[in-house]
Amino acid sequence: MADLQKTVEELAARLGRPLLLEDRVQRVVAYSEQSGAMDDVRRDSILRRHTVPEVRQWLRAAGIHRATAPLRTPGAPHLGLLPRVCVPVRHADGLLGFLWFIDADPPMSRAQVDNAAAAAPALALALFHESLATGLASHRELEAVTGLLLGERDAARQLIEAGAFPQAQPVTVQVARPRTAEPDDALRLALEQGLLALRRRLSGHHPLHLVRYDHAVLLTAGVPVPADELHAAMPVPVVVGVGRGRPALAEAADSYEEARHAAEVAARVPGLGRTAEWARLGVYRMLTQVPPDQDLHPGLEELLADAQHLPLLETLETYLDLAGSAVATSRALRLHRTSLYYRLQRVEELARTDLKDGGERLALHLSLKLARLSGRYAPRGFS
Repeated sequence: MADLQKTVEELAARLGRPLLLEDRVQRVVAYSEQSGAMDDVRRDSILRRHTVPEVRQWLRAAGIHRATAPLRTPGAPHLGLLPRVCVPVRHADGLLGFLWFIDADPPMSRAQVDNAAAAAPALALALFHESLATGLASHRELEAVTGLLLGERDAARQLIEAGAFPQAQPVTVQVARPRTAEPDDALRLALEQGLLALRRRLSGHHPLHLVRYDHAVLLTAGVPVPADELHAAMPVPVVVGVGRGRPALAEAADSYEEARHAAEVAARVPGLGRTAEWARLGVYRMLTQVPPDQDLHPGLEELLADAQHLPLLETLETYLDLAGSAVATSRALRLHRTSLYYRLQRVEELARTDLKDGGERLALHLSLKLARLSGRYAPRGFS
């Protein structure tokens, strides 16, 4: 509830006028400092923590429960009610509450109404968090899950004792990472909306979640949620990394690290598809532990430094991926064998290497994969 109150106060300061937030049955959830125009209804609502039935009926008749955008409601002198602007607070298709402004002395401007409407999604998420909490306040759940992923053992005990996760169940962590969008508040909000909608459908998995700067985290009891469901829930395209299951919630941090690395690899290596499981990453599982500034094969450094050599790098990687088979490489690249041999010869010349040398092939292959992970090498169409 502290997060809601802070959001309400910040919005009131930004708009320069007081406001009040109610849930969907018009119980008062939070309100800002009240100054300026005040009527009997606002005063009584704050004191009683709810709106009286006669006023609720009047406002329902004005259409607030059907509204999907800001609505101006008329005054009702016989009820002690001044005109208002009502901003419905919705999540997905559900009505969660109402944001109220007294529309007098002076009336709200169009810009103020638009700014209030823009704040509604964040309030909806906060209200939804409150409704999801089962014996554990949402802000405490957030703190506990954050601590859990940092490896704090006491966080697992808090979640289990609060009934948010079963004691005897294993845990699996999945990470959803946006494909292309730059991290910002709008992206974070989109990820949170997707996970909150998914949690409503996954109650049997005892889901927990956390949204970080550039990725979203989902923890579930037992087996992981099918990746297709996670993809479908996300309002933006994502890659999903799946960590290995752990026997106890206290070990979730290990599964999280694996899922995060798997998502990073999936983002860098499109050939892996939209979902990457840590257990099936092969050589990339080892390479994620290598420092990103690790020196590459000296000859490969020179090829990477010039964009015109990208076709040569693509050819080399495909050739090495296919165990040095010229036949398979020609087929995969739809390249005549003579052209393939020419490209490989150019690689040997420019990189000062010998592709008949097993050690050189290994060093070049690993360097190409490391260059993918660091973002220095991004092939156009081959994995």
